[in-house]
Amino acid sequence: MEFMQMANKLLRCGLGWVLAGFATLALAEDVSIVGLFSGKAVLVIDGGAPRTLAVGQAIGRVKLVEVGKDAATVEINGRRAKIGIGEPVSVGPTSGALRQITLVADVRGHFLTNGAVNGSGVKFMVDTGASAVSMDTATAIQAGIDVSKGQTISVSTANGSAQKILVKLDRVTVGDVTLYNVDGIVGGPPMPFALLGMSFLNRMEMRRDGSTMVLTQRY
Repeated sequence: MEFMQMANKLLRCGLGWVLAGFATLALAEDVSIVGLFSGKAVLVIDGGAPRTLAVGQAIGRVKLVEVGKDAATVEINGRRAKIGIGEPVSVGPTSGALRQITLVADVRGHFLTNGAVNGSGVKFMVDTGASAVSMDTATAIQAGIDVSKGQTISVSTANGSAQKILVKLDRVTVGDVTLYNVDGIVGGPPMPFALLGMSFLNRMEMRRDGSTMVLTQRY
C-alpha cells in the first residue's frame, strides 16, 4: 500500500512538472527594442540581457523581420508586430485568436466607431481614401500631439491641394486593437470625427458583408 501511494505521488509530481513545462511554453514573449542600427536591432526578450539581431535572424520564437528609422518589425510566435524603441510588446502562442473589430454602417453607409489616439478618446470614420489617420488641429492638441515636430506636406483634397502636418502617432486604439507608431496627418477645418485611414487599415485585413465590416489585425 505504501509503495502504491508513493508511486502515485511520484506520478502526480511528474505530471506536475510536465504541466509546468507546458505552462512555460504557453507564456507570452515580452519583447522590447533598446537600439536600432542599419539592418540590426538590439532586443530585450523576457527581461533578459540585450541581444543584437540582424534582419532575418531569430532567437527562439522571436525573429527580426525589418528595421526602420525609429522602429523594427519582429515576428513573435508566428505573428508580426512593429515595435518602437522602449515600447514593449507581448505576444503568446495561445494569443492566436486574432483581434477583430466589427463595424456596422450607419444610414448613410459610413462606418463610424469610437477609439483613441495616444489614449485620448476620438470618434473615427473609416476612410480608405485617406492615406493616414487624419484629424483636425483641436483633436491633435487634445491627444497631446506636438505638431511642431511634424513635417509639412501637401495633400490632395476635394477642394484642391492643402498644406498639412505629417506626424507619428504613438498609438491608435479601436476596440481591442492597439497599433503603435502610426502615421497621422493633422490640419484642415474642424471635423466631427477623425479619419481612420490606410496607415491603420493597411495593418488590418478588411472584409465587408453588406452593412457589416470586419477588420482583423494582421500584425
